[in-house]
Amino acid sequence: MQLSKKNKTITFSTAKLEKEMEMKSILTSVYDSLKEKGYDPINQIVGYILSEDPTYITNYNNARALIRKIDRDELMRALVSYYLQ
Repeated sequence: MQLSKKNKTITFSTAKLEKEMEMKSILTSVYDSLKEKGYDPINQIVGYILSEDPTYITNYNNARALIRKIDRDELMRALVSYYLQ
């Protein structure tokens, strides 16, 4: 967000917000799919993030393909930012 002192106009980008909302939607869907299949979703997602091994995520409801749409570095950046801001 930028604030111009000259004309007091506030500008911001919705692209970052849209990306975060998409990431949350994907993670929620993957979480739900893992839970429905009887897995511990937190452990499975953490395993995927640490190893980038897609076999941590079930194919059920296309969850594996969905999580691969998220850039792992962006996901880790968002998670760390959440706790530090």
